[in-house]
Amino acid sequence: MRQSVAEIYDAHADQLYRYALILLTDHAAAEDAMQQVFAKLARNSGTVSGIKNESQYLKTAIRNECFRILADKKRRRQYLQSDTGNALLQQVAPEQGSDEQREEIETALKKLPPEQRETVYLKVYEDMTFKEIAKLLKIEPNTAASRYRYGMDKLRQHLTDRF
Repeated sequence: MRQSVAEIYDAHADQLYRYALILLTDHAAAEDAMQQVFAKLARNSGTVSGIKNESQYLKTAIRNECFRILADKKRRRQYLQSDTGNALLQQVAPEQGSDEQREEIETALKKLPPEQRETVYLKVYEDMTFKEIAKLLKIEPNTAASRYRYGMDKLRQHLTDRF
């Protein structure tokens, strides 16, 4: 069954945007990544036919686009220095915790290395297994588990004093 770009977008946009937002920590950059991925999809026949796992394919595409954006020196400087005050977790998980708790968690997440932040997000917010994370990131499952464990340790360390 062939799906149109609009149908694919409707089915996956929210999840992909949250993923891009957690990687880039910038709403405009996340929107740019989404636009690039879906524009490329539209240019390439507008379908994801022949792909075994549509969700996995799109997550890989958005991840690649996010890291392309981060590689851009201007964006990288903004990424490293940005503290826009936007509620990152409000966009990722608006129903979880108080505003103060979300701000503290957001601050702690921003301090994690991108690889750990990404793994924590995929595990906690996307409910992926380490095997699924490993496949998406093209790493070993033990590496995914280690990144998650180190990220969670850092988050716990930062947040223990706060709550």
